[in-house]
Amino acid sequence: MVCPRCIKVVRDELQNIGVKISNISLGEVETVLPTEKLPLDRISEALLKNGFELIDDRNAKIIEGIKNVIISVIQKYEDEDLTRINFPKYISKKLDKDYNYLSTLFSKTEGITIEHYIILQKIEKVKEYLKYNELTLSEIAYKLGYSSVQHLSKQFKKNTGLTASEFKNDHTIHRKAIDSIK
Repeated sequence: MVCPRCIKVVRDELQNIGVKISNISLGEVETVLPTEKLPLDRISEALLKNGFELIDDRNAKIIEGIKNVIISVIQKYEDEDLTRINFPKYISKKLDKDYNYLSTLFSKTEGITIEHYIILQKIEKVKEYLKYNELTLSEIAYKLGYSSVQHLSKQFKKNTGLTASEFKNDHTIHRKAIDSIK
């Protein structure tokens, strides 16, 4: 779950099958009943039909947690000053785990580093801003914590193969879903 709509869909689906929720947030649901008393087959089926999956593997939960922290910060930048965030410290603190452990696990599982995943999420946010045409490239660079427009432009070109202007003017190119970035 990576957005408020995702949370609503999961909440609605679980309530439809009678699961009482005590807390729900990005990527995580706490239920009133312990896991062993839940109808996991029905839950899994309901989630799958909506494009979600039930994650019960410890490492998969950690990876999902890392992604959710990054997505939450980048998609909701208003709550955080991206120019000041030290992502390794921030992620480590949020998940209460050693960053080296998290970084190794993420790289081994996902095939890319956490740092590269952060860049890819930022690039998708840049694409969103460019498509909506509300901000200048300079404003986008500032909002997403880039040191300069040149740094943003270079990263954008490296990861998309296009300049920001080319992307903005080509209406056949579509953005990726933030939860499918790899």
